[in-house]
Amino acid sequence: MKAIIIGVLSSFFFAFTFILNRSMELSGGNWIWSASLRFLFMLPFFLLIVYFRSNLKPLFLEMKQNIWIWVLWSFVGFVLFYAPITFAAAYGPSWLIAGTWQFTIIAGLLLTPLFTTTVLTDHGLKKVRNKIPKKALMISSIIFIGILFIQSTQFQHSSLDILLFGFFPVIIATFAYPLGNRKMMEVCDNRLDTFQRILGMTIASTPFWLLLAVYGLFTVGPPSIIQVQQTFIVAICSGVMATSLFFFATDLVKNSPEKLGAVEATQSTQVIFVMLGDMLLLASPVPHYLALLGVLMIMTGMALHSFLSNKKKPKLQKAV
Repeated sequence: MKAIIIGVLSSFFFAFTFILNRSMELSGGNWIWSASLRFLFMLPFFLLIVYFRSNLKPLFLEMKQNIWIWVLWSFVGFVLFYAPITFAAAYGPSWLIAGTWQFTIIAGLLLTPLFTTTVLTDHGLKKVRNKIPKKALMISSIIFIGILFIQSTQFQHSSLDILLFGFFPVIIATFAYPLGNRKMMEVCDNRLDTFQRILGMTIASTPFWLLLAVYGLFTVGPPSIIQVQQTFIVAICSGVMATSLFFFATDLVKNSPEKLGAVEATQSTQVIFVMLGDMLLLASPVPHYLALLGVLMIMTGMALHSFLSNKKKPKLQKAV
């Protein structure tokens, strides 16, 4: 329950990403700067956090041993996650992006067979490939149907271009984010804490953000002051606070596929926060009654996830 509450809190701060990215696009900003500046702003904050916790040296030693693994999964978990999200903001409203992002609920569960767990048997420790938790998948499907209800009144007013460019890039992100996060948890294997892991992934992905920034400088020109300010807010709310909370929540339950799925499903509440933010900040209309029905389904699914993850005691001993 603690991990689920932390996950919901992280989704509140993640909501700023969708609202402000769309706001920047509407004011003439470019997705290139929205993506690159966010992670470049994140870097000094996490450097200071890890430094004052006296954890820089262990992180650098860990990264040195597996530098290319860090680069690979940081690229997947950060670059292939956030670049498509910001790109999609140029082609679709924040409700469409946030709604499509909720497919990560299903994507995270579908990725389960890619990982193994060590279990204790009569013959000693044995690696077992994880299976997709069917009950968790069914409950997550209820949440996703609720998301579709929220979006149903909007799709009829959207053009094909908006659906294509605001949909498919986000689908890529929904698989990349949980995959990169889980792979790095696997690589770190409890040797690093949440802040070290985020800093390491930020450092490992920085060359890609710098290349994107240089490309943007020669193609679309420098960012405006307003975009820099709003990206800084996104970096604090989403990059520092939301990412730290979410990674911490997943660390708490990483040995249980069911509980991990429940925590990842908390991100569905982003749609509620984005919906409210759209109305308050971007003057969006009041949601249709079908959207309110969708919110009710999301809350029901979250309650069922909480019940399932607390009821079932995992037999797994150690994730590898």
